[in-house]
Amino acid sequence: MTSITDLKTLLKEMAPRLREGVYVFATFKSATYGDRAELEPVASFQEDEGLTLVIPKEQADNHQIPYETTLNAITLTVHSSLEAVGLTAAVANKLAEHGISANVIAAFYHDHIFVPSDRAEDALNALRELSD
Repeated sequence: MTSITDLKTLLKEMAPRLREGVYVFATFKSATYGDRAELEPVASFQEDEGLTLVIPKEQADNHQIPYETTLNAITLTVHSSLEAVGLTAAVANKLAEHGISANVIAAFYHDHIFVPSDRAEDALNALRELSD
């Protein structure tokens, strides 16, 4: 599977899909990569302030981990290149037009957009609109 860099092709073929589950962003001040694996993170980032993990809400609740908001993940199923220009901006701008915040994580094969849980369907529809 070859990654795509052309923005028009990416937008046309992005085929957004709502992932199952609800997620939260949690931070752990003294943790480093690999810590807290029992929380089943789908993403992590080592920040100066500590380790940020994106974890299932159920895990946060079960371990009494505080969080600010609940999010759903939308995966753009097109294989976007890490060198593609404009996809994140186009997605963020489209969601902003609808008043929806977007936390984008680009992985090797796909981009994943975390949106507020109460706006997940609206976000999915906006991204489908962008594809048309």
